[in-house]
Amino acid sequence: MAALGGAPALAQQPGQGAQKAVFATKAEAEAAAKHFNCTGAHKMGNQWMPCSSHGETKGGSSGHGSH
Repeated sequence: MAALGGAPALAQQPGQGAQKAVFATKAEAEAAAKHFNCTGAHKMGNQWMPCSSHGETKGGSSGHGSH
């Protein structure tokens, strides 16, 4: 969980490069959800991540790396 302490968490998406996976607001996370092939956002600590629930990407991996 060190990524939540300062440096932005990034998720590697096939063919897309690194995508930011942790956001300060729910709206930012919801907007980024399309890059993770999901909708909505969920709270992780005091920040927000794309997708309605953790690990809910369509098409395989969780998209969040390991945290």
